[in-house]
Amino acid sequence: MTLYLNEMVKLRTVRSPLYLLLIAQAIIVIGVSGAFASGSAPASVVVVRAVAHVGLTSLFALVLGVLMMAGEYRHRTITDTFLSTPRRGLVVSTKLAVAATVGVLFGIVGSFTALLSSWVWAVFKDVPFDWSSASLWQTLGGDVVWNALFAAIGVGIGALIRNVAGAVAAALAWLALVEGLVGQLLGESLARWLPFQAGSALGRLPLNDSLAQWTGGVVLVAYSLIFAIVAVAVSVRRDVA
Repeated sequence: MTLYLNEMVKLRTVRSPLYLLLIAQAIIVIGVSGAFASGSAPASVVVVRAVAHVGLTSLFALVLGVLMMAGEYRHRTITDTFLSTPRRGLVVSTKLAVAATVGVLFGIVGSFTALLSSWVWAVFKDVPFDWSSASLWQTLGGDVVWNALFAAIGVGIGALIRNVAGAVAAALAWLALVEGLVGQLLGESLARWLPFQAGSALGRLPLNDSLAQWTGGVVLVAYSLIFAIVAVAVSVRRDVA
């Protein structure tokens, strides 16, 4: 528990988590506004599509996870961290847990922003806003989990690629370009099992031929476990320098 609290304190001493959180809220507001401004579908469908933007901002949770791990190598604080807690596997496991927790917080704050901005738009356009919609809350629940799992995956990436710029660039390149190219090579039936596609299914984004929400969640959990195992193994065996 002490190690967990120490990792949380580390996040409070830097500004990057706050900056990422604020940028994510701006993206959510823009996405919600775009969905309502251009949406011609029924109000219930537009609302769900609008709040689904909370899942897309899991990108920022992913970057935060990378910074939590690779940032320690960049600032050369990882040596002190490992010396204070010689069990490296425990250190990395704690970072994974803290990242997932912060990812949940990112998702919850983003959900509040999405709900508030969607409600404002619904009032402005004089369309009904059903707070009891099961689809609405299932989407937000999936988006929160998506943020948590991507944050944990970010820690794994940061452990594998200890250079911050390289790790962030690799993660963004995969999401923006590589996964799309790999998906084209594999075909739609296999592409939907890739990480971002699985996250999109979990967040109930309107993709063609996507996995079921629970299936996407299971697949993304599997990816996060793989990254966690590899991150612990690499951190235990590789020299700090």
